[in-house]
Amino acid sequence: MASGPLIWLLHGPNLNMLGMREPDIYGAQTLESINTQSMSLAEALGLRLEHFQSNHEGELVDRIQLALSQKVQGFVINPAAVTHTSVALRDALAAVALPFVEVHLSNIHRREPFRSHSYFSDKAEAVVCGMGPLGYEAAIRFFHGHLLKPMTPSR
Repeated sequence: MASGPLIWLLHGPNLNMLGMREPDIYGAQTLESINTQSMSLAEALGLRLEHFQSNHEGELVDRIQLALSQKVQGFVINPAAVTHTSVALRDALAAVALPFVEVHLSNIHRREPFRSHSYFSDKAEAVVCGMGPLGYEAAIRFFHGHLLKPMTPSR
């Protein structure tokens, strides 16, 4: 098991239905297989990765607030449906002030107009959308470079 920085992979509502739910939009891969692949990649990169999924906004808020006491270095988060509605989750992320990458399996900008607004994107270190499960890999690789080999700010 890796002993490097701890990253939490957080999944929002309905992602437990991946592989069954609208595979033409979200693909055929299950959340379990995404988690397994993500854990393998993180370990290969020297990161520790723990994953959590909930269909309940409050449970996600509670998990984020717990991060500081668990020495979490950042998050990869797919807020799913709460992307477009949750001020509470945004406030939790702001309160812990840890870096996060926002991930979406589908391209939220090519979907219904309400899906193109995210309450998180302006606070995220990076946003990955439309890459399917590969988006999680991109986010984990970003953390590897960001935490283990600090990036020079582009701003």
